[in-house]
Amino acid sequence: MYYGGRLFRPSETSDTSQAGTDTIFKYEQNGNLVTATYSGGNIRFGQIIGLVGEDGVLDMQFQHADRDGALMTGYCKTTPEILPNGKLRLHEKWRWTCGHRGKGRSVLDEI
Repeated sequence: MYYGGRLFRPSETSDTSQAGTDTIFKYEQNGNLVTATYSGGNIRFGQIIGLVGEDGVLDMQFQHADRDGALMTGYCKTTPEILPNGKLRLHEKWRWTCGHRGKGRSVLDEI
């Protein structure tokens, strides 16, 4: 599984998420190291760093600054799905590591 150069946008997300359909994620990859930047909507700027396993599953940490000036952090396990058109859909299970915002699930579709 190769994530480099792909763009994603959430199509579904939990109420506890700050990402929305106007948030764009840009992924890069070097070996098994995957990074991403993201922004849009409630998020001013965010970064992701993670490792991809042989099965394509990503274990990631994320951080971002939101529009209210808060710094947010969390971790995520992402499982890819290859759609019939060859694009990727990412199924995410994530948890905040700051504050008391809990956990959630998101689906990101490649654009």
